[in-house]
Amino acid sequence: MQYFLLAILVIFIVAFGLRAFLNANPKDLARTLRKLAGIGALMLAAFFAVTGRFIFAVPLGILAMSLLGRGIAGPGGFGSFPGGANKSAGQRSRVRTQNVEMELDHDTGDMEGTVLNGKFASRPLSSLDEAELLALLGECRTSDPQAVQLIEAYLDRRFPDWHDRAGQSRTSDQAAGQGDGPMSVDEAYEILGLERGASKSDIRRAHRTLMKKMHPDHGGSTYFAAKINQAKDLLLGS
Repeated sequence: MQYFLLAILVIFIVAFGLRAFLNANPKDLARTLRKLAGIGALMLAAFFAVTGRFIFAVPLGILAMSLLGRGIAGPGGFGSFPGGANKSAGQRSRVRTQNVEMELDHDTGDMEGTVLNGKFASRPLSSLDEAELLALLGECRTSDPQAVQLIEAYLDRRFPDWHDRAGQSRTSDQAAGQGDGPMSVDEAYEILGLERGASKSDIRRAHRTLMKKMHPDHGGSTYFAAKINQAKDLLLGS
């Protein structure tokens, strides 16, 4: 009887997982799979607890809470697993220039932006085709060098060979960070995707996560990377 119930549980988990996989937006798939694994581990922990096999139930319960973002912490606790409760799902970082606001999803590394001024004002970058993005790039070259850095990074991700087709070279990295005024504390938290009052460990963790995704050597934005470093230094008092 116990094995029959376990088989039903496994079938339910597989069916639920397949449905989630087919219906999920690719952007949210990693988050969905993590949540699914947490639910599965929690259900298995409950099954083993009901059948008296606590040696399996306890570690599975801890794993489930970690995957679902509820790590056990505090004096005498086990703490959370790496990447577990200390990381909030759905965190996003934002950088704003005169003409463009860019947003980075911490979970997927995807970039999305909104045009703030000019011919394409109020349109998301994802709604622009390659020719329109190049036209926006041309608009920003004379008035907003910081936006140029962000648009080039976005073009690199969507159209890796855009500069060959357009016959244009990338803007010099020396333009990154030039022309910006002093960064405010609120802006620093927004760039790192954190709330006010975040701990120093949270700030360092967010900085490491973002730099892995946005470092220029990994196809990221030089300007965005410079802002991430500036935000960390400001909040840590470096």
